[in-house]
Amino acid sequence: MASIKIPTPLRVYTGNNAQVTVSGETVGAALTDLTTQYPELKQHLFNGDQLRNFVNVYLGEEDIRFLSGLDTDIDPDTLLRIIPSIAGG
Repeated sequence: MASIKIPTPLRVYTGNNAQVTVSGETVGAALTDLTTQYPELKQHLFNGDQLRNFVNVYLGEEDIRFLSGLDTDIDPDTLLRIIPSIAGG
């Protein structure tokens, strides 16, 4: 099964798990499984059915927004990473 690395600020919503195993054949299906397992996480990742603007999901070194977005196919051994944008001043 695929897995998703959870950034430190969001681990409070995953029982402090740094990585979560998920099922699904696309990034969107994997994220849906993640938010089904941890429903409180959904509001921090999604605005409706779309990823929030400040949430970046990477497949390897590629931002999924430059691939096929949530429709990007994944393999069972895929490791996805959620990387929230950080504003600075």
